Amino acid sequence: MSNRRNFLKQVGLTGTLLAAPGTLLKSFANPFKGAVDLTNITLKGKVHSNGKGIEGVAVTDGINITTTGKNGSYELVSNNTAEFVYISIPSGYEIPNEKGIASFYSPIKRDSNIFTTDFALQKLKQDDTNHNFVVWADPQIKTKEDARLLKTQSAPDLRDLVKSYPAGTLFHGVGCGDLVWDEFDLFADYREAIHTANIPFFNVIGNHDLDMNARSDEGSADTFKKNFGPAYYSFNRGKIHYVVLDDVFFMGLEKHYMGYITEKQFQWLEQDLKFVKPGSTLVINLHIPTFTNQSKRDKKTEPEVGAVVMNRKRLYDMLKAYTVHFMSGHTHFNEVWIEGNLTEHNHGTVCGAWWSGPICGDGTPSGYGVYEVKGNELSWYYKATGQPKEHQIRIYAPGRHKDFPDEASINVWNYDKNWKLEWFADGKAMGRPEQRTAYDPWAYELYLGSAKPNIRKWVEPNLTDHIFFIKPASTVKTIKVVATDPFGKTYTETLNLSA
Repeated sequence: MSNRRNFLKQVGLTGTLLAAPGTLLKSFANPFKGAVDLTNITLKGKVHSNGKGIEGVAVTDGINITTTGKNGSYELVSNNTAEFVYISIPSGYEIPNEKGIASFYSPIKRDSNIFTTDFALQKLKQDDTNHNFVVWADPQIKTKEDARLLKTQSAPDLRDLVKSYPAGTLFHGVGCGDLVWDEFDLFADYREAIHTANIPFFNVIGNHDLDMNARSDEGSADTFKKNFGPAYYSFNRGKIHYVVLDDVFFMGLEKHYMGYITEKQFQWLEQDLKFVKPGSTLVINLHIPTFTNQSKRDKKTEPEVGAVVMNRKRLYDMLKAYTVHFMSGHTHFNEVWIEGNLTEHNHGTVCGAWWSGPICGDGTPSGYGVYEVKGNELSWYYKATGQPKEHQIRIYAPGRHKDFPDEASINVWNYDKNWKLEWFADGKAMGRPEQRTAYDPWAYELYLGSAKPNIRKWVEPNLTDHIFFIKPASTVKTIKVVATDPFGKTYTETLNLSA
């Protein structure tokens, strides 16, 4: 009985300690080795432009959010579990960056119970209601050769694309996870590529950016944070509110993870959205897609836990009041789905098939998504690395597709239900090609089987449903396909069958 009484007394003391303010906690010798230090720390400072305070800027420690007062000052009571204090960059200001990497945060120093840091912003010289952004999914560099290709092909391609727009066009980028492939020394090469691209980049953590020696999810982002800051945050440009989430939940065992949004992030996001007017457009960036139709294409009953966000419906419920565009990567194929207020852009990759070929497993070229924003509205296209931006479809002659040798096939990699397709046989309109679930012929040739590709032999093609089929008569000499995207832009490809 006395042992039980002593145990209960210890439990009661523990509960009191955890509930006590930080000043009281300091007065007790902590009886438990490794216990969490919940000592209070006050975060304070000013958000300003050329010394003049900016009112209404959201400031957070990743747990709670406050806003700056009329003179731009903020104060937030936090505790020693917080790692950063950071702002949601307001519209109308330049994106502060260090050689292209967005800098909107300050690591918290714990040498006193008050941490003071200011954030300096520069007012834009132009209105940012109209602006552009790009999404780089899965650069995923594993070797110095991969890094060389990223720096000499992908980054210059993006730099040149930006230069092709009128001078002064506002651009920012999103590195949508798997910035490297477990080789953290290559973060420096990724940063060099971003500097070459010459636009500010925000970054998302991917499963290959995790510390695999961490014992739990909470420690798995440590190296990423040292390089890029918080793993979840928000910012604003024009009328668009951008959010970055960490949806890669590490299970404490190497290569084991699932798509999952933690409660801590949900609570933070609930607060963040209170500053966003219902009906606004949100762009939410995460690595693992909230959902894809790949399990259906593969005739599986359920998607794998590491392939989609398992608690996505909770996220969808939170977003009902907004028009939402999800930006994701991870899959190494391209898919756009639309349902109600939600659109998901699951991007083909910068690295193609892990730097072992020019296309992804679904035939999408290595490349990235480009988004043009006008007010609340987004339009988009996919930019293939090394190709003009008009390169949006590919035609294969009859005999090229092993499963349908009598038919020509057309891959429209950025297809969604709002595209229109028409084909012509020697100039005669023949209607709409037939959509099917099948392999891309070129991906099939490049990647099928254990003997290829040469660099990473485990790469395989995957089924896609953005492929279409036509069966021309044997007398037809020329096939023409006209594809019209949701924004009225037409793309035409012609195939000469008599050559």
